Amino acid sequence: MTRRLSKEIMKNNRQAMIIAIIKEQEIGTQEELGEALKTKGVIVTQATLSRDIKELGLIKIPTPKGTYRYSLPQDKTPGDLLRRAQRMFADAVIAVDYAENDIIVKTTSGTAQGVAAALDDLDWPEVVGTVAGDDTILMVIRSKEAVFDILKRLNQLRR
Repeated sequence: MTRRLSKEIMKNNRQAMIIAIIKEQEIGTQEELGEALKTKGVIVTQATLSRDIKELGLIKIPTPKGTYRYSLPQDKTPGDLLRRAQRMFADAVIAVDYAENDIIVKTTSGTAQGVAAALDDLDWPEVVGTVAGDDTILMVIRSKEAVFDILKRLNQLRR
């Protein structure tokens, strides 16, 4: 794997973590975001964090307490989400397999959570949910009949 590709995978993972953090916690400053990342084992510089915030298009919205917190922009288009998933799949996915109504996505080490977050953002109605480890994602599909359609979409993301 090239150094550039490895850096891109780390960036995608970090940005997926940032999205998860701001969805779960009320984060109002870059310092708070950096600390939240640090608790997950990711140490970043202020400059890197600033670039990530800009690339993700994060905005600050008012809270009921009268403060502000980071949020995803409300106008992210399905095309934006699809392009992000395609980039992550191209960088990180090694293999896709299935059994009954479960799909297993194998990724490079450390990238499964970022890829799973991108899949969750696509909000496919046939997908009940995803569970990610270090290099494996379990996708639970509502019916066996929908599995082949989802496999087809996943393979299109890999191109």
